[in-house]
Amino acid sequence: MANLKDKNILSAHKTLMLEADAIIKVSRNLDSNFTNAVNWILKTKGRVIITGVGKSAIIAQKIVATFNSTGTPSVFMHAADAIHGDLGILQKQDVVICISKSGNTPEIISLIPYLKKMQNKLIAIVGNIDSNLAKEAHAILNTEVEMEACPNNLAPTTSTIAQMAMGDALAVCLLQNRNFSAKDFAKFHPGGMLGKQLTLLVEDICKKNSKPAVDISATIFDVIQEISSKRLGATVVLQKNKLKGIVTDGDLRRMLQNTSDISKIKAKDIMNFTPKTIDYKSKAVDALEAMKQYNISQIIALKQNSYFGLVHIQDLIKEGIV
Repeated sequence: MANLKDKNILSAHKTLMLEADAIIKVSRNLDSNFTNAVNWILKTKGRVIITGVGKSAIIAQKIVATFNSTGTPSVFMHAADAIHGDLGILQKQDVVICISKSGNTPEIISLIPYLKKMQNKLIAIVGNIDSNLAKEAHAILNTEVEMEACPNNLAPTTSTIAQMAMGDALAVCLLQNRNFSAKDFAKFHPGGMLGKQLTLLVEDICKKNSKPAVDISATIFDVIQEISSKRLGATVVLQKNKLKGIVTDGDLRRMLQNTSDISKIKAKDIMNFTPKTIDYKSKAVDALEAMKQYNISQIIALKQNSYFGLVHIQDLIKEGIV
């Protein structure tokens, strides 16, 4: 069994190294064709239509998704379907990216004359620079690989990795040229964990919570009542509405361990005088990072240096960003 495992690891290592080497080779083939492709896409008032067949079509769909999520409007068009009606997707100002390992598949050869007739800029992500596709393209992005990772040199593996990497290279260059920011990215990713990490603010969480607070002279019984009733495991301590500290349920436990008579204890006697705070307009994920850094379960939100609310680690767990 150990030998079988070793063989599997060796095979996996060889596969990954072949694919890594292929990407390095592709990077060395970059030239003015790549620059032209980026500039055409940046300048177009239309969209990017990405097409291919077989595994290349699947890679095309992934690149479309990446482009759309980073500010480059894109549409997938299957090369086989294009010549049976889907060519209607294509508009005069669109830029076309055609992905093919051989550049000579029948569907691609059939499609090229129609693309040329419509006079759209044609960018080829192609593994054969002597192919029909390469000869007809306005820009050639060379994704030639020496061999597939498949032992029979048949199943698209290394070649599809090279195609995907070229698509990612285009996407990153485009977003950098557009100064595409995290705020822009958030607009296209409102849902799920990623969306919440980008858009959910401390303010949004505080609005859902109660706002525990006691005066600095409050009795320990008032403190316990406030922590228990607001159910956030802590209460903020104020003096004339100014933040002075925080008392957590941990502070209460330590007090009970060290004191037998608690009747005369005030909030000021057990509070933390240097509580951790965060601006209410900060991202919730930043609050999480602060809690991890300081090993705390609550953090105080401030609005213009005034107490705005309290965030508990459980709030972030419920929101799914932990």
